[in-house]
Amino acid sequence: MSPTILRQGGCRFFFFSREEPRMHVHVQCGGGEAKFWLSPEVELARASGLDLRQLRVIDATVREHHHAFQRAWRAHFGG
Repeated sequence: MSPTILRQGGCRFFFFSREEPRMHVHVQCGGGEAKFWLSPEVELARASGLDLRQLRVIDATVREHHHAFQRAWRAHFGG
């Protein structure tokens, strides 16, 4: 199960239900994808198929919504 947390600017922000315990969010945009750590601070973990402009926009979106993503993480995974 991978619940969608946000759709914005043609991107889907979501979690994988059974993955590593460190708080993070996945993003799919067009043919590319990225993973951002949400804690201890917002940081790009990895990306593929996205150009620098797309990554800047996605990074800004993750930073804008990171508190909501953290709340969604806790609601989904507990804790």
